Amino acid sequence: MATLRVAAKPEAAVMKVAQISKPGAEFELVEHEIPEPGAGEVRIKVQACGICHSDVFTKEGSWPGIEYPRVPGHEVTGIINEVGVGVSQWKKGQRVGVGWHGGHDSTCRECQRGDFRNCRNLKIPGISYDGGYQQYMVAPVEALVSLPEGLNDVEAAPLLCAGITTYNSLRRSGALPGDLVAVQGIGGLGHLAIQFGNKFGYKIAAIGRGSENAALSRKLGANAYIDSESTNAAEALQNLGGAQVILALAPSSKAMSELFDGLAPNGKIIVVGVDSEPLQVTPVQLITGSRTIQGWASGTTADEDDTLRFAELSGVRPMIETYPFEEVAEAYERMMSGKAQFRVVLTM
Repeated sequence: MATLRVAAKPEAAVMKVAQISKPGAEFELVEHEIPEPGAGEVRIKVQACGICHSDVFTKEGSWPGIEYPRVPGHEVTGIINEVGVGVSQWKKGQRVGVGWHGGHDSTCRECQRGDFRNCRNLKIPGISYDGGYQQYMVAPVEALVSLPEGLNDVEAAPLLCAGITTYNSLRRSGALPGDLVAVQGIGGLGHLAIQFGNKFGYKIAAIGRGSENAALSRKLGANAYIDSESTNAAEALQNLGGAQVILALAPSSKAMSELFDGLAPNGKIIVVGVDSEPLQVTPVQLITGSRTIQGWASGTTADEDDTLRFAELSGVRPMIETYPFEEVAEAYERMMSGKAQFRVVLTM
């Protein structure tokens, strides 16, 4: 009589993951099963993932509604190695990126008008679903952008958040070639904003604390450097003719407010730096010269595509410190220290 043999169930393939188990917890390096993409999704073999200051939302639990455990990371580059049901426009083997814009509902009022950036149910990698601090991740197709051949994975990663935020806010600021544009904060975003602004043909005034970044700012393309510790920066901007745009990147409402009087008539301050304190600007300051304040966040995958291709064409590149994936805790602390020059990227 033949013996019935039951085939052993194959062991699930596993991957390494850096997760946060609860708000404020340290990173845990664990193993998870490699996920399968659902309908309308792809699986990405992660090659690099930038560590952004916004990852603090996940690390500390300061974004409402985050479910734990959660894997941070929204500056992701990699290769598609599996596609879900119904996915035809993306193929296995394609190099792709996933940035802050991790998906939209396509049904809210804003989406119906093409304003996907302000979707009322916007998905964010590392917040709405697991991000790029892992060897494989799953993402919806509306979160994907194709990577240009002229950018490697490490270079492209920071451009998917820091890059798009500065590129997109400046190109839509209303400033024209030759206009004075001030960049406040010579850091992870500021060093990219100076480069983009220079390539756009603006007259760039870089504003930093102390004199140590003066030479670097000029090397990146700034026409002038203003030390806000030793100089009244608003007066210095007026001595240069007044700024048509001030891109406020430093996370200090006080520092932003002190710059407002440096605007030219019809000038605009664009707020990107995050602080919980209110801006201190009076109605008279707004009315005099018809000046405005605008907030700005990131952009869509179409904007990411424009950012990547403009960077490839123009030579704009982030300055990067890389860490192996296993040193995620050290890499995160390096980013939080403010001493990195200037973006920190995990490599897989």
